[in-house]
Amino acid sequence: MASPSEVLAAALARPVSLGAGRLICIDGLAGSGKTTLAAGIAALAPEAVVIGTDEMLEGWRGLPGLGTSIEGLLRPLASGATGRWRRWDWLANGWAETRDVTPGPLLVLEGVGSAAASYDDLVTLLVWVEADRETRLARGLARDGDDQRGHWLTWLDDEAALHAREDTRARADVVITT
Repeated sequence: MASPSEVLAAALARPVSLGAGRLICIDGLAGSGKTTLAAGIAALAPEAVVIGTDEMLEGWRGLPGLGTSIEGLLRPLASGATGRWRRWDWLANGWAETRDVTPGPLLVLEGVGSAAASYDDLVTLLVWVEADRETRLARGLARDGDDQRGHWLTWLDDEAALHAREDTRARADVVITT
């Protein structure tokens, strides 16, 4: 398993790919440890901007539109301009404020579907994080509550379809099993 310091070192050893900065995409399966890895990288690189793509989804069924939203954030950053994204308010079940991201040395996107093939040219390092389905479901239900089981089961199927279509694991530079 790669540690946050190993992932960060691997990204920093590569040329910039997002304008004058670098982009680490931590993609993989829900409940596998992507957020934990991103937090570890952020602790080592205080200049990093970390965005959890769960906040960019249009609810539980928002995976199909996520890549377009992320690309809309990244393309301006690649040209040196401010990127923008809109936050999904899970409690209100609707779109909330728009957030700005200024170009910087390191952007970390973490979440299911964070590494769409359409912007591979901007990704410095793609990390895939996985764990078995039962472990991931147990982690998700422990966090969200058993009343969310139906959403979680649908989500697990949706993410499998997305990753099969995008061939994300095969495109990854680093694969981590938790």
